[in-house]
Amino acid sequence: MNYTLSFVALAFFCQIQAQNSPIDFESAGFGSEWTWTVFENDNNPVLEIIINPDQSGANTSATVAKFSARVNGQPFAGCETQHGSGIGSFTLDSATSTVKIMVWKSVISDVGIKLVEASSASLGEIKVANTLTNQWEELEFDFSAMEGIEYDQLVIFPDFDLGGRAADNICYFDNVVFGIGNITPPVEPVSSAPDPIHDSVNVISIYSDAYTDVSVDTFIAPWSEASMSRIEIASNPTILYQSLNFIGIEATGADLIDIDSMDSLHLNIWSPSITEFRIKLVDFGADGEFAGGDDTEHALTFTNPTEEEWIDYNIPLVDFTNLAAKNNIAQVIMSAEPANLVSLYVDNIYFSKKAEDTVPGDTASLGMKGKVDTRNGVNFYPNPAHEMVNINSEQVVTCVMIYDLQGALVKSLTPQETSFGVRVADLPAGSYLLNIQTELTEISARFIRN
Repeated sequence: MNYTLSFVALAFFCQIQAQNSPIDFESAGFGSEWTWTVFENDNNPVLEIIINPDQSGANTSATVAKFSARVNGQPFAGCETQHGSGIGSFTLDSATSTVKIMVWKSVISDVGIKLVEASSASLGEIKVANTLTNQWEELEFDFSAMEGIEYDQLVIFPDFDLGGRAADNICYFDNVVFGIGNITPPVEPVSSAPDPIHDSVNVISIYSDAYTDVSVDTFIAPWSEASMSRIEIASNPTILYQSLNFIGIEATGADLIDIDSMDSLHLNIWSPSITEFRIKLVDFGADGEFAGGDDTEHALTFTNPTEEEWIDYNIPLVDFTNLAAKNNIAQVIMSAEPANLVSLYVDNIYFSKKAEDTVPGDTASLGMKGKVDTRNGVNFYPNPAHEMVNINSEQVVTCVMIYDLQGALVKSLTPQETSFGVRVADLPAGSYLLNIQTELTEISARFIRN
């Protein structure tokens, strides 16, 4: 594998420092995907991210952190982030030096928080005891004496008990906030990305559960600046990049991707806060190696993307004008502004080409059984269909709607193409009404999902 990012790419994707907070352990927030190291806690059980065991009180969050303080552990047993990742690099000021944390404990004992510099220097922990047991309580820590110092590590001591423990103490903590104010619930999509509209025979897929994906080395190369998690949105697998500066999807060696026969790059993105989205394709050339003298690349920039809405990018490959060849695609690189502050949901990353022309009624050329229906310059096939209904039109199709026989709309698309596929594998078997609208005409026909 080649994990080298070119100097040009580094210059293109600028870097800034930022504090990654609030730490809420939600899938769309910070903390759940970080590396937390547990120390001085007997056998050092890992920090667990679990469903909130008590959502009836002050903390209604879905997920929280669970720390098991061992009876044989040290009084100062705790957990910490890695230097330079997770919490990021930051300097406290008057607006951020008040730190809050929510805790749930069965005993009264000190909770400690310590901030550590990159050199591992620290002014020590600040400790505050909880006053309530068996319920959530928010504790406040005054770090104003530590303003003006740059930190890159957070240490938490959930049960700093110098008197010694009589038994294992289970502690939960959540919602670590830097600054005065209430935590804002993370914004995340409630619906999944739109269903792809291209027939699988015309697709080379990198990531989509609608197709069979090609092999790639990684979806987050080691030189990336972001964290990555695989989640589900409305039961649909989705990639989430957080604290995004730039990420690289890499396919090297035997996994190099030949897209010379393809016409477009397709992907769906969703972000709650984004001002610019950039995507780059890198071809390693005929030698298949980075910096072999024949590498080419091109990046495209999209300004002011729509926020809190799935964006459907269908980008002609001819727009990547500096990409001299497309036979050895090794990297797909994405970045966003504001750097290190963007959460980006991504799905349906694939290359596609237009469907080859078919002769109406010629089911043999389709490689499938079924009827081809042709009306007013529009044909669709097969009918009955099992996985995909393919549509070819003389005019651009502006809208496709599928209704069940009770008149309920079960699927709608706005393809803006002349040849594409509509995935129907997710529909229950039965009869449906297919409505196809073009720039000049509209047809409706019944089809069967078998």
